[in-house]
Amino acid sequence: MSASVPIIDLEPWFYGEAGERAEVAAAVDAALRNVGFLLVTGHGVPRESRAAVRAAARRFFALPAEVKDAYAVTVAGRGWLPPGVEANGYAEGTETPPDLKESYSVGAEEPTGDPEVDGFWFQPNVYPLEVPELRTSVVAYLAQMRALADDLLRLCATALGLADDFFTRHTGHSTHTMNINWYPPMDVTGTPDDNQFRIGPHTDFGTVTILDREPGKGGLQVWTETDGWEDAPFHPDAFTINTGDLLARWSGDRWKSNRHRVLPPQADAPDEDLVSLVYFYEADHDTVVEALQPPIGKTTDYPPVVASEFLRTRIDAITMS
Repeated sequence: MSASVPIIDLEPWFYGEAGERAEVAAAVDAALRNVGFLLVTGHGVPRESRAAVRAAARRFFALPAEVKDAYAVTVAGRGWLPPGVEANGYAEGTETPPDLKESYSVGAEEPTGDPEVDGFWFQPNVYPLEVPELRTSVVAYLAQMRALADDLLRLCATALGLADDFFTRHTGHSTHTMNINWYPPMDVTGTPDDNQFRIGPHTDFGTVTILDREPGKGGLQVWTETDGWEDAPFHPDAFTINTGDLLARWSGDRWKSNRHRVLPPQADAPDEDLVSLVYFYEADHDTVVEALQPPIGKTTDYPPVVASEFLRTRIDAITMS
């Protein structure tokens, strides 16, 4: 898999000459065409930011269930997603038991003034009083993630030979979500059922996903056409980036929105627990996405879609309760 999912240094994109920037853009284009995934270093987000969110989140997840219950929500809510509320495999039509994880979810909260839109896409974030440092670390991290996501979309536009604001002109009031996922050890989850995962096989829904992950035996796998499921590579300084369904469609299927999953806790590592920070970036809720046609994209008959309507159908599919 390391040959399929490349590691790309972004420093030449940020600080290099025109030729170096073009090389980075071409490498990103190739990765998104071939596998839909890449690892990026040189992104400018310090390790300390990621470590602070992860440490605070672990303190929250360690609280008693009756304390966490005060913050319980379901998919697309702001707060704690308990075990059993989500099964990502359903987004692709794969029936699986609920995913073996807990999440704390935050996201875009700047209201538009339309109560119907704001009630789903721009809900106020909720932070646990018992772990006040979670708010401080998450607010700072969300700002870093949004800036990096826009940088990545500018890079993507350049990779297509388009104006660098081709995508970001539609992200001034973007919807976005971050799930802090806790993958508990087996003494918490019990023995996994058949076909049960920490996260079932799925594609992501939006434009770009920025993942900060910990390595593990029950970790991330990416689908390859030649070899099936393979472990994703890991680099301690890198973010894992992948294309979502909306951006793949926008590119006219030039880029892949690839299947991936997180394995269940493994019998030879029953005590393993992992925390992943998963930032899902999208677009302005009312953006009309039209698939790019040749020579950039492929010939498709996709009708235009409104970003929020396109995303909502996928979110509804994975919601169990």
